[in-house]
Amino acid sequence: MVSTKKNKTLQIILKNLLAWCASLMVIVPLVLIVLNAFKSDGEALTMTMALPKTWNFSNFQTVIEKGKLLRSFLNSLLYAGVATVVTVTLGSMAAYVFSRRRTRKFGALYMYVVLGMVIPVNYVTLTKVMQLTHLNNSALGIILLYTALQTPFTVFLIYGFVSKVPVDLDEAAYLDGCTPGKLYFRIVFPMLKPAVITAGVLCFLNTWNEFIMPLYFLNSSEKWPMTLAIYNFFGQYEMSWNLICADVILTCLPVIILYVTCQRYIIGGQVEGAVKG
Repeated sequence: MVSTKKNKTLQIILKNLLAWCASLMVIVPLVLIVLNAFKSDGEALTMTMALPKTWNFSNFQTVIEKGKLLRSFLNSLLYAGVATVVTVTLGSMAAYVFSRRRTRKFGALYMYVVLGMVIPVNYVTLTKVMQLTHLNNSALGIILLYTALQTPFTVFLIYGFVSKVPVDLDEAAYLDGCTPGKLYFRIVFPMLKPAVITAGVLCFLNTWNEFIMPLYFLNSSEKWPMTLAIYNFFGQYEMSWNLICADVILTCLPVIILYVTCQRYIIGGQVEGAVKG
């Protein structure tokens, strides 16, 4: 009996140690970036965990002016915001139809859409399509790419949640003379709030952090999002680690705030959506 208790205690200690080690692997780089963002050029060259001798808040102003972050921020907000709204709206509608029509044809179509999560993007073919449709180096083009990229996961996530909405609501709404559009947007869609918010936040985070798509399909620096702005800034100021760290913080801050604000919806939506599908 004593031996069993000792083994359980040892297991708990080992698990806690592993959890602390994993946490430190994530926390230490973040602390390192935050501390060095407030240092001078000379202090930041060593990239140590030491506190700054003088807290230089002017680094952030320098980054915003020289890195043209305001324009890049507006570009990222436009691309990620519009793509998120379109993806969540169309994805939730598709998930609703797939959930209600459990036929072989719609089941195959659902699997075809969901396969988009695992099938890699063929950038050679995609580049040709973008050139032929004259969508290359345009805001509309990058928004459509983001939408296509995030739609499969959005449909998959909301599909499981829609399955829990009683079909009786649909029948009652039809008997009351409700049209399909009103049925979905006035009755079903409000009930999908946790799943919709979860899908919206995850879609926004993924599109905000996307790097490859704008690198390939946005040639003009005037249209670059923040991910490309920080990449370009690093090339110009590769020795100014204090400015680079400040740039990283400003780039990550919006998504961190969004995630912290909507965290309870994200966890709740993923759990509830995974119960049935």
